[in-house]
Amino acid sequence: MNSGPYVFSFLRPPGRAAALGVLPGLALCAAVTAAAMGLQALEARWLGRAWLEALVLAILLGTALRTLWAPGPRWTAGIRLSAKTLLEIAVVLLGASISARMILQAGAGLIAGIALVVVLAICASYALGRLFGLSHQLSTLIACGNSICGNSAIAAVAPVIGAHGEDVGASIAFTAVLGVAVVLGLPLLASAAHMDPRMFGVFAGMTVYAVPQVLAATAPVGQVAAQVGTFVKLVRVLMLGPVVLSLSLAARRGAPGADHAGKTAARRLPSPGQLLPWFIVGFLGLVALRSANLIPTGLLAPLSVASTWLTIVSMAALGLGVDLRAIAKAGPRVTAVVSLSLLVLGLVSWALIHLLQLGPR
Repeated sequence: MNSGPYVFSFLRPPGRAAALGVLPGLALCAAVTAAAMGLQALEARWLGRAWLEALVLAILLGTALRTLWAPGPRWTAGIRLSAKTLLEIAVVLLGASISARMILQAGAGLIAGIALVVVLAICASYALGRLFGLSHQLSTLIACGNSICGNSAIAAVAPVIGAHGEDVGASIAFTAVLGVAVVLGLPLLASAAHMDPRMFGVFAGMTVYAVPQVLAATAPVGQVAAQVGTFVKLVRVLMLGPVVLSLSLAARRGAPGADHAGKTAARRLPSPGQLLPWFIVGFLGLVALRSANLIPTGLLAPLSVASTWLTIVSMAALGLGVDLRAIAKAGPRVTAVVSLSLLVLGLVSWALIHLLQLGPR
């Protein structure tokens, strides 16, 4: 997929008519986001903690609204902008959370192990998807979403492999539901398996989809588990760049589903802008800036908050684009693939923990 023209169209200031055209859809996504944040606050007040995060609630609310009412053309531009561009900006801002020093402190063994687990999980998940008859695009989205960082990975991979909106919405919807189950179930597993905080932090960081969900899953176990889990999760997120680059190169060499014209174009030497989507370049750029201490400390928290808010708005938009009738058609197969993929990820992560002797001493 040629990302060069998209980069320049993104950088080009939109006309006044185009800017006004996105306002209704943006306002709708913002309203769903506000409702999700309100429900999260009510959960925290009544239940003592937010069992369902705003990120998950936003896509569930958006999907529920889309089931009752299909937004017309007036809303399309803003919803599309929220689902795609805003989420890509959120991926860029996520790079400010990672620095080279954080990576080096973990040790080469753990870092190499995380990379190996991600690769094995992607391959196993993709194979399961194809075995169950899912398309190349949907299998790839599920594999990358489960193995790297859930919604952000799905958003990053989708334009590279030319995934359809329904595939993106379906994969995110199912991983969102299972993500909640993982967050709720992992603390129980920690207790049943007698994991110490460090061991549980590694396991949670390897299996939970989103960084906020890692914090939610590890908080009941303690601060050490939360710190270790967040770091491991961020290293997984760092795998997003190499994976997207590999998929981009594979697509240009004639990946499954590529037509003759695509294979011919793949033989041409791509430019740097064509190799990586703009938001992955931006993500890696912020990682480099954070590593060089060129991002003021006072900006780190606001950038993290902005990334979180943009992601929630994007989840609302993606929910508004989900047609439950289309998901229902692929429901059992997609559910089976996502569930089995998550099980494989958990088993491989457990093997890594014992291989590196990260268990109780």
